[in-house]
Amino acid sequence: MSVPLCTALKFYHHFFTGCCSAQFRNHEGLVGSVGSTRSMVEEGHSVGDGAVNSSLVLAAKRTHRRDPLNGFEFYNGGWNISDRHYWASVGFTAAPFFVASAVWFTAFGVCLSIICLCHFCCAREPYGYSKVAYALSLILLILFTIAAIIGCVVLYTGQGKFHGSTTTTLSYVLDQANTTAMKLRNVSSYLAAAKLIGVDQAFLPSNVQTDIDKIETKITTSASILNDKAVDNANNIRDSLDAVRLILIIIAAVMLLLTFLGFLFSIFGMQFLVYTLVLFGWILVTGTFILSGTFLLLHNVTADTCVAMNQWVQNPTAHTALDDILPCVDNATSQETLTRSKEVTSQLVDLTNLFISNVSNVNFSPNFALFYYNQSGPLLPALCNPFHHDLTPRNCSHGEVDLNNATQVWKNYVCNVSTTTGYCITTGRLTPKYYSQVAAAVNVSYGLYNYGPFLIDLEDCTFARQTFTDTYQNHCPGLRRFSKWVYVGLFTVSMSVMLSLLFWVVYGRERKHRVYTKHVMEGGYKW
Repeated sequence: MSVPLCTALKFYHHFFTGCCSAQFRNHEGLVGSVGSTRSMVEEGHSVGDGAVNSSLVLAAKRTHRRDPLNGFEFYNGGWNISDRHYWASVGFTAAPFFVASAVWFTAFGVCLSIICLCHFCCAREPYGYSKVAYALSLILLILFTIAAIIGCVVLYTGQGKFHGSTTTTLSYVLDQANTTAMKLRNVSSYLAAAKLIGVDQAFLPSNVQTDIDKIETKITTSASILNDKAVDNANNIRDSLDAVRLILIIIAAVMLLLTFLGFLFSIFGMQFLVYTLVLFGWILVTGTFILSGTFLLLHNVTADTCVAMNQWVQNPTAHTALDDILPCVDNATSQETLTRSKEVTSQLVDLTNLFISNVSNVNFSPNFALFYYNQSGPLLPALCNPFHHDLTPRNCSHGEVDLNNATQVWKNYVCNVSTTTGYCITTGRLTPKYYSQVAAAVNVSYGLYNYGPFLIDLEDCTFARQTFTDTYQNHCPGLRRFSKWVYVGLFTVSMSVMLSLLFWVVYGRERKHRVYTKHVMEGGYKW
């Protein structure tokens, strides 16, 4: 038996029997396959026998606060935005502002009512005024007006910084989600292409193609859900941030205008307008106290979240409340996924090398029409398999070409073909048709090989750790600092305008008494 015939039979033997179990596509288009493998991604996220996931309470010390829903006992559940007791405990930190707003609204309302009753029911002539009281009330009015203006500036600046910081953080997280979705779609595309890879009519086995179909559906669905949720959440958050920013800008502008007009009307003795502004200011100060408490709550939740992310990064395998946002797959499933990706890459490389060694590098006679295309010249170098049979890393042997440059090297072995027979008419080991087939196999192998680490990073939470680490280091400081600016600015405005309201009335009263006393001394002014 001649050597070409033995080689041809060996080629058939490798594909029809033995470890590869290859099938072929005949001239009528029947699809065949090479090798066997299980699904790269299992149906469930099972945990190995005896494995136990530890539980971690995030930000336990920071969230150790009184819980009004539990008899004011200390809350010990850690950071958990799904727990109403967490929100109750963090909301309790803002209780002083809410109490202050209630006390102010009630007390000032009672005082206004008493003043109105006294004015209309117990009217009496003004008595002499004190120069010290007049000067002191004017000085304090000026100081509180300046403080209110400073508070408005801090509030306006803080809301701008806070909006910019939150927008930057949101864009970063959205970019990370979009990048992940894009990579998932790329993996799906490579897997879809792997089903169509055929080198000299040899294809992946039908069971592998079925597994690829299942995986492709899951990956496409996951990528779509990830992208759609990221976009929807981003849009909702942006809308909320824009609304909050608009409210804060309006409050800063209204409070600044109220402070300026109140000071102006008090100086010129426009008592009716002063009392009108006092009524508006009474309600606005109540609202700003409430907003101060709300932003203090937001500031504390932001700080709790940052601490929780930092602690989770240090314990990524523990079960935490962050699992509701970004759950992680156990390590066993992650390793299995990586193993399957290595198997598919290795099989595609073996498929290509079988064709190189048994077809392209053999000088068949024209009698073997199935494999003959007048191949000749220097032998085509084999493709380097990055894995051993046990899927451990393997270094390339001498003469092998690497996945990243195989297609460039093999271009030098492509011959020109006859338009009638399809045979080589120049020296070469590959026709353009076969070159495109082996190049496609290399590209898919290279893609899967490169995306294998990405898949394992995604499943063992390396991606989440990196995202949380970057957020904690680069974005949390700004979020915490500028959210503090906002509630400090709101509190400053509230206190300053509240005291300004009081001294509008006090100064207006002292001014009226001063004018009355002056006219009495000048010529008997009658009230």
